[in-house]
Amino acid sequence: MLDRTLHAALKPLLSRVAGGLVRLGLSANALSFIGFGLGLAAATAIALGRPLAGLALLLLSRLMDGLDGAVARATAPTDRGSFLDITLDFLFYASIPLAFALADPGQNALPAAVLLASFIGTGSSFLAFAIVAAQRGLQSHDFPDKGFYFLGGLTEATETLAAFIAMCLWPAWFPQIACGFAALCAITTALRIVWGYQRFR
Repeated sequence: MLDRTLHAALKPLLSRVAGGLVRLGLSANALSFIGFGLGLAAATAIALGRPLAGLALLLLSRLMDGLDGAVARATAPTDRGSFLDITLDFLFYASIPLAFALADPGQNALPAAVLLASFIGTGSSFLAFAIVAAQRGLQSHDFPDKGFYFLGGLTEATETLAAFIAMCLWPAWFPQIACGFAALCAITTALRIVWGYQRFR
């Protein structure tokens, strides 16, 4: 829901930083792997009971995720890069609820499972729409720089990051935050199913 606004606000800054990274010889794919590595480090810190350290690593991970696209646009975007970016993003998103479940299985395991199940809904509806849209040659007007066309919703990257930040700041409230965000993900999934069903008549 907020991705379009945030993307527009951050694009000039990310583009300037990306220019420097290109001059240093860093590729978009390298940044994708660095961001994923930082994301796994964040999940590890959370699982070990260090949520604030996890938060710092998580934010660095998402910075790399923003910069990999900016570097790709400054050089030459590739299908390989688009594939790598979304695959590693989905793995990162799954790692954070799992980390909280490992940190406190008794309190967090079931809410984490509910949240991960909701991620299956948002992820599958996201990718299913993108596949059919690509087959039909459709392109996004909201995110023309993205490697593929996808539907938005209540829970996009910005909202997911906000939920993760809240979990790290208030880990005792993880069950409530996870279940609340899972409900929003369920709404997003339902909306995408309706929109996709109508769009592909």
